[in-house]
Parts: sequence; C-alpha cells; structure tokens
Amino acid sequence: MSNFQYKKILVVGGTSGIGQGLAEKFISEGRQVVISGRRTEAINKFIEKHGSSKASGTTFDITDLKGIPAWAASVHKEHPDLDCVILNSGIQRGFDFSRPETVDLSTVENEFTTNYLSYIHMTMAFLPILEEQSKKSPAAIAFTTSGLALVPLLRCANYCASKAALHHWILCLRQQLLDRSSTVKAIELLPPAVQTELHDAKHQPDIKDGGNIGIPLSEYIESTWSQLCEGKEQVPVGMSAMGFKEDGFETKRQGAMHGMWKAMKAGHGPPSGKD
Repeated sequence: MSNFQYKKILVVGGTSGIGQGLAEKFISEGRQVVISGRRTEAINKFIEKHGSSKASGTTFDITDLKGIPAWAASVHKEHPDLDCVILNSGIQRGFDFSRPETVDLSTVENEFTTNYLSYIHMTMAFLPILEEQSKKSPAAIAFTTSGLALVPLLRCANYCASKAALHHWILCLRQQLLDRSSTVKAIELLPPAVQTELHDAKHQPDIKDGGNIGIPLSEYIESTWSQLCEGKEQVPVGMSAMGFKEDGFETKRQGAMHGMWKAMKAGHGPPSGKD
C-alpha cells in the first residue's frame, strides 16, 4: 500500500526538470496536480498535454517575496482541497569567490533568494493552509534540496550554501512540527546531479554539455516515487544516499544533532564533548 496519500499536489517550479518530472509522475499515479512557474506558455502546454481535469497551473515568480502571501491565498481559494505542496524551484550559478572582480553580487543574492529565502516565505504562507487541511486528511510540504547540501562542489559554492541552509532549516522545521504535535509532514528530496536544464550553458557557460550531467531524469523520478510511497521523509537518491547509510556521515551527524536536542530539552545544555 502506498504511503503517498496526497490527492492534489502543488508543484512549485513544475514547468521543467525535476518539478515537471514529478508532476507528470503524480498524474500518472492518479493524482491531480497544480504546477507553478514563471512561464505561462509552459504551464499552458503542460495543461494541454494532460488535460484540465488532471492539471492546472498558476504563474508566479517566487523571488517576489512580498507577493507570496497573496499568491498562496489565491491558490488555496482556487484549490481548497490542496493537501501537498512541493517547493522545487532553484537555480545554480558558478562563482570564483577568490576573484571578487568576477562576482556579480546581485546574482549571488538572487540565487540565495530563489533557493532559500523564498522557501521560508512560501512555507510560512502555505503551512497554515496545510495545517487546516490535515484536520481532514494527510497533508505535507516537501522541499527539493540537493546532495550538494551535504558535500559542496567547488564551482558553485553559493548554490551549495543555499541548499545546506535549506537542509538544516528543514531538519529544525520537522522537529518543531513534531514538538507541537502537528500532523503536517516535512519531506526533503535530495537529488544527485540529474539531467535537467539546471546545467544549461545559457546560465552556466563554463559547463560543457551540461544536459548530460547526472543520472537520467526518469531514473531519478522512479527512485524518488518509490521512496515517497514508502513514507520516507528524507528521500536521497544516487550519490546523495551514501550519507544516509546506517554508518553514513549524515546518519551519524543527525544522530549527534538529535542527541544535542534531547540533552537541551532535558535542561542539560549541549554536550560538552567530554567522556
């Protein structure tokens, strides 16, 4: 039996790449999907392909942080039965921070806003909606981070930092939800490099043949879907999964994290590190 119990899913960043792949998988599994992105033409094409009974869309630029609450309210008004939100939008840029003259700080800020700050703003807007929905049926909010949240890559340091920030924030959000007995699940998707538009030369001219970097999109989607159906709240694929093995570095790190949280909750303060 599938533990992916959600019936209507909003996929933010659903017009291409991983987001589109997930949206199409959900539809093939009998779910209704609402996709969001900046490109109205791409949204309309998706709806035309899958039919308006299965797919709908909303055009929005998530870097418009101040506009997020009103946008989320409009999505909820049109889709009051929304029970799952997947935040997937992201951009990647290459920087050599040892050469300040080459670094466009406005691009750095835009990357961090897109990959991290917008996710917090959207979560704050959609979480009350999902909390209300969870009184009637299961509800969840999912976030696409990256294996680079765990192990950074030299050429895209800011991207790695934004994903690492999001990864740590999700860990805390999940525990905070549990601490107040919320039934909304916080799910993290941790893809490896996947063959999508993320590495296109249009945005990262230093990458050659970027479309062939990583595993095929279909392979990633199938592995992710399988884990979602198992009810997993952390969904690593490929190289990203190495750290989550029983003796993996991320498993050990999260063990230490929970140990520290438990000690502080008991009033003992953080561990001293002494035997």
